[in-house]
Amino acid sequence: MSDEFLLTRQQLNRITPYFPVSHGVPRVDDRRVISGIIYVIRYGFQWKDAPTAYGPHKTLSNRVVRWSRAGIFHKIFRELSRPSRTKDCLMIDATHLKAH
Repeated sequence: MSDEFLLTRQQLNRITPYFPVSHGVPRVDDRRVISGIIYVIRYGFQWKDAPTAYGPHKTLSNRVVRWSRAGIFHKIFRELSRPSRTKDCLMIDATHLKAH
């Protein structure tokens, strides 16, 4: 992956505790799938247009549907919105927000 977005290990470690436990068949690489979901949403792509580096587009879209219904993303967003101990500043660029 050259231009594709990929979560750092530190970023992934912060949200991993909120992932559901996998039963049976092991999940595909969470880092790749979550990065793919972020990439597709960030650029406003349709799932079928996701770069193949993130895996099958059905995997990305199915993960979003299942985890949304289970409240996983709500828990992750709540964790990410908590004040951190570092004094970093996050700026949201309007080019990353879809205006529909």
